[in-house]
Amino acid sequence: MDYRHLGRTGLKVSPLCLGTMNFGPETSEPDSFRIMDRALDLGLNFFDTANVYGWKQGEGVTEQIVGRWLEQNSGARDRIVLATKVYGKMGEGPNDQKLSAYHIRRACEDSLRRLKTDRIDLYQMHHIDRATPWEEVWQAMEWLVGQGMVLYVGSSNFAGWNIAQANSIAAQRNFMGLVSEQSLYNLQARMVELEVIPACRAFGLGLIPWSPLGGGLLGGALQKAEGGRRASERMQGQIEKYRPQLERYEALCRDLGEQPADVALAWLLSNPVVTAPIIGPRTLEQLEGNLRALDVRLSEETLKELDAIWPGPGGQAPEAYAW
Repeated sequence: MDYRHLGRTGLKVSPLCLGTMNFGPETSEPDSFRIMDRALDLGLNFFDTANVYGWKQGEGVTEQIVGRWLEQNSGARDRIVLATKVYGKMGEGPNDQKLSAYHIRRACEDSLRRLKTDRIDLYQMHHIDRATPWEEVWQAMEWLVGQGMVLYVGSSNFAGWNIAQANSIAAQRNFMGLVSEQSLYNLQARMVELEVIPACRAFGLGLIPWSPLGGGLLGGALQKAEGGRRASERMQGQIEKYRPQLERYEALCRDLGEQPADVALAWLLSNPVVTAPIIGPRTLEQLEGNLRALDVRLSEETLKELDAIWPGPGGQAPEAYAW
């Protein structure tokens, strides 16, 4: 496994991150345990979750599943980099969500309890909270780091200027600030190339793309639909919307002799700002299939072809839209 530094840190993580969002709602607890067991055997040491996953308010269903797995696997905790998130609504009280110092501390304590661990390796803000000043956010995060409850802090779904503002204020406080950003990024969704990726590059954040296969669109959706596999109504709409691109994309993948999902992941991994795309397998077969992407090398010619099929916004701002 070719481990990568998480942004500008000395921490090394696997080039694919095991996303756990399906654990509970889509994947049973025994199957979730098997997926985590196999991921560890395969060398994946980067596990990502969130306090809201499981989608039962305040319960932290997915965190609890991960916690029970850690409890039953002696030594596993020290073999993984464990990431979770704070922001989402975890109760009916006025302070049971977002990024006040009050909520951050309580949410962290609750996540630690559910995860059955004494630390969160990467604590990520799940969204920007425009009502809370950065001085308050960093005060809370500094306290958690000082207590050993959190090691690194990351963001998710931030704009480029949010990253710049956050890390500029953190620097004034002699605090490390954000080390990673988790963003929607894939061949079809490339808006982050305008300002988020340049901000990550400038401030030394590792980019952790979520939905790297576009919800399945880039995973051979057209081939599967034409092969008789029934797609959801939403996916059917996406296939019709992007049919011309999908036809060209899947034909290119056939010419390369690679699966569409592997090409989509390999494209992300070719970007030096990307640390690890998040894969969200529902089955062991999906997990093991994703590992092939680590061996796929895309030529400059292929990268240009992919850009022609799935054009981005034109590069970074402002050159993407101005001289």
